[in-house]
Amino acid sequence: MTTRTADADVMVIGAGLAGLVATAELVTAGRSVLLLDQEPEQSLGGQAFWSFGGLFLVDSPEQRRMGIRDSTELAWQDWQGSAGFDRPEDAWPRRWAEAYVDFAAGEKRAWLRGLGVKMFPIVGWAERGGYDATGHGNSVPRFHVTWGTGPGLLEPFIAIVREAAGRGLVRFAFRHRVDALTVSDGAVVGATGRVLEPSDAARGTASSREEIGDFAYTAQAVIVTSGGIGGNHDLVRRNWPARLGTPPTHMISGVPAHVDGRMLTITQDAGGAVINPDRMWHYVEGIQNWNPIWDAHGIRILPGPSSVWLDARGRRLPVPLYPGFDTLGTLAHLRTTGHDHSWFILTQKIIEKEFALSGSEQNPDLTGRSVKQVLGRLRGGAPAPVEAFKRQGADFVVANRLDELVKGMNALTDEPLLDPLDIQRTIEARDRELANSFTKDMQIAAIRNFRNYRGDRLMRTAAPHRFLDPKAGPLIAVRLHVLTRKTLGGLHTDLDGRVLDGAGQPVPGLYAAGEASGFGGGGMHGYRALEGTFLGGCLFSGRQAGRAVATTVG
Repeated sequence: MTTRTADADVMVIGAGLAGLVATAELVTAGRSVLLLDQEPEQSLGGQAFWSFGGLFLVDSPEQRRMGIRDSTELAWQDWQGSAGFDRPEDAWPRRWAEAYVDFAAGEKRAWLRGLGVKMFPIVGWAERGGYDATGHGNSVPRFHVTWGTGPGLLEPFIAIVREAAGRGLVRFAFRHRVDALTVSDGAVVGATGRVLEPSDAARGTASSREEIGDFAYTAQAVIVTSGGIGGNHDLVRRNWPARLGTPPTHMISGVPAHVDGRMLTITQDAGGAVINPDRMWHYVEGIQNWNPIWDAHGIRILPGPSSVWLDARGRRLPVPLYPGFDTLGTLAHLRTTGHDHSWFILTQKIIEKEFALSGSEQNPDLTGRSVKQVLGRLRGGAPAPVEAFKRQGADFVVANRLDELVKGMNALTDEPLLDPLDIQRTIEARDRELANSFTKDMQIAAIRNFRNYRGDRLMRTAAPHRFLDPKAGPLIAVRLHVLTRKTLGGLHTDLDGRVLDGAGQPVPGLYAAGEASGFGGGGMHGYRALEGTFLGGCLFSGRQAGRAVATTVG
């Protein structure tokens, strides 16, 4: 059977954060929207729902209250040092990056606050860098956690869109899988595809791909907000850049399988250009979820700086590849080791203060907006989700003695690669450096520097201590995997979100936002991200595209 054609001012393909923001802007301007997504309604909000809700803000009241002196100039210096723009096609990505930093330093916070979004008062310090002043990393803490995490950030946009649906301005088309964009006289005027059978699959779990019909819809403009490729490991490997070494044989997934990148190919077939497909963002602190929702479900550890990081053979990673310093630098180094895993060694004292797990479901206190539960983090003891992983996670080893710990680590791998005596020497040498208030161990020096920041001292960085001090124990080891996550390249767009063709000209009627557009321009992050910029990129690019389209249709 063929469903009836339904006209709307604008068709938005993808009901994640970028799609919801674009739709909210359109309906605020009085435009009608047809919102399509291949997943069921219970997955409304896409990957943002699972997120920690981290947002990159510059010179915010939260920063100033924590004694942080930030500025647009410093943030742009950090962005350029991380992005490393060096290609002719980086012209639009660079313009997007400049506009985004201005947004993060300007109206972003006030705009969100006007929608009811609030921030946790302690600002986190992600991607700390460790190079010189113009190199990669955040010079100051800028990672603001949404009060309510990912669901809290989605809340106002879902409310706006649902209210508009009640007025007839939005029509939802869940379980609609787009197979092609419709082109007429060189302009994109709609989409065709297949209707999938209804599904009651829980959010994130695999839904049926049984087809029950066709659809063909038209609109004056189409905005593609379908996300990236992180759930498609074959596509990740196909685009893996040589600069990051050989792609891992074994990876775990930070996103469900339906995040497969198919709309990028479909949009290319309609004339849009994809640039920077080799730029991607995968984490090296991934652990297997002991209670998985999707296939190969992994969780990222958001680490403080104190764990000792060893490669698969027990060699300490070089300066400045410490936890939380340089994600892709660490990934590139680990890909030279010939193994797909690495190790953290730490103590109970460290896990209690420094281990957070990425994701709304792993932070029920912040997600549930419970002040009482959040204050519990200050009273000692690891958060309950962290303790659950320590007890039940397949990648955790706990022991009172270092030799017992190494024996347990070797038991988790196919061959025993770790020499207990080598690791004993490494940990003892590190511990000797704590006899003085000065040191040549740059990780210990960095930890002392970070504890000058009140937020780190309160919640994120344990006081330096000897790992082999029984009072700090037990000892803990964590096996780490590569965790697929974000696509940094994507559909080439101008600052209005118009998709450009291979010659750099706009494809009439075609727009893109969010991860599908490399969060703006086809790669506004360049080679590396500063964190808190993925959700923010969805907000900014969705808003830009929605506002631009609203002026051209209706």
